Amino acid sequence: MTRSIDYGNLMHRAMRGLIVEVLRQVEREGLPGEHHFFITFDTRHPDAALADWLRQRYPEEMTVVMQHWFDNLQVDDDGFSVTLNFGDQPEPLYIPFDAIRTFVDPSVEFGLRFEAPSDDDDDEDDDDGDGGDDDPAPGSERHDAEVVRLDRWRK
Repeated sequence: MTRSIDYGNLMHRAMRGLIVEVLRQVEREGLPGEHHFFITFDTRHPDAALADWLRQRYPEEMTVVMQHWFDNLQVDDDGFSVTLNFGDQPEPLYIPFDAIRTFVDPSVEFGLRFEAPSDDDDDEDDDDGDGGDDDPAPGSERHDAEVVRLDRWRK
């Protein structure tokens, strides 16, 4: 059995750690300057908590903005809770870190995107001919991570 370093998984954890650290700083000190976040997450994640009407409106993914008004930001090891304003209606959310698909701070042109593996990728891994064991450890998920292009959020 050939062993290898799983750089993709290591990068994934490091990038999630960066998000945790940024949100903990905002929890302690508030958003500095013009910083603000667009956070897209998987609303189907079993630990994501949001109002039923939001889940019905966004059955797969949702992008939230943390900028001018947010309240009760609390960060734990697995995710964060925050109250955001939806049409003058405050709604609490809980977003697990492993449900985040993109994290963007357009004020400094910074962004991360987390890709879930697709069925096509699995087929390619099976046929790579190196004989190595590319399957993730039992009980873990394999995700690829990359820096997101910021053109989408440019003004």
